[in-house]
Amino acid sequence: MAKKKLIKQQPFSGKTVLVCGGSKGIGKATAKEFVRLGGSVGIVARDPAVLNQAAQEIEALKVSESQFVETISCDTTDAGALKPLFEAFVDKHGVPDVLISLVGYAYPEYIQNYTLDDYKKSMDVNFFGKLIPVFILLPYYLEAKQGHIAFASSALGLGGMIGYATYTPTNFAVVGFAETLRHELKPYNIDISVVFPGDTDTPGFEIENQTKPPETHMIASSSAGLVSPAKVAEIFVEGILKRKFFIIWGEVKLLWVVKRLSNWLLFLYLDTFLKSARKKLGKN
Repeated sequence: MAKKKLIKQQPFSGKTVLVCGGSKGIGKATAKEFVRLGGSVGIVARDPAVLNQAAQEIEALKVSESQFVETISCDTTDAGALKPLFEAFVDKHGVPDVLISLVGYAYPEYIQNYTLDDYKKSMDVNFFGKLIPVFILLPYYLEAKQGHIAFASSALGLGGMIGYATYTPTNFAVVGFAETLRHELKPYNIDISVVFPGDTDTPGFEIENQTKPPETHMIASSSAGLVSPAKVAEIFVEGILKRKFFIIWGEVKLLWVVKRLSNWLLFLYLDTFLKSARKKLGKN
């Protein structure tokens, strides 16, 4: 009985997961959750020192000797450098059962303070940084006629707000890409998931706060507050287990419902908070 219970608690036993953006924040927490549930993981990020530290933390959560934690140091926007590293990983461990594509960043500012390069960089990291890992591994999944590809979008993949003119379009692009994959890859038994976290207590969020317009701060302060990366990872992995496409919860789910029912209600909600914030700041 105890053995059966243990197996039930390890649904990823014998499976391999590749987490792009797995050295910090939601990515690291997601890798930890997979390992805790019996899986082996490869984590991909740019900084070898941060990767190795994350790997040690993840390694400590292994529940069996058969599990492995491997690191790949590479920028996922560099297809030429990433492809041979992924091919080597596949040669060594087989095709990952799940590919998690979480790479991204946000640089909040007033729209008039952005340059064209800011838009290009945001699209390069937040869209192409997620697309390129898929582009490399997709032929393996098509041949096997199985697999699971999961992305992180954001609450701002559902609607735009002040301060995120470079970030929001990239999240819309990720959602559009994921929806296309869901439809086109269905005959190949390849599952697609997208998680939509709200404000999460990550190193990236701390950096965002350094340039965030005061109105954005004030609107965000009216929400449910910061969520831990571990909580996001728990919900994310549970959604993947259930093969859900939209992985949404809490206040973000309310935004999703409102947007689906009536766009103008979402606009009214956001516009009311913006008007209040500007009034408090003494702006017309």
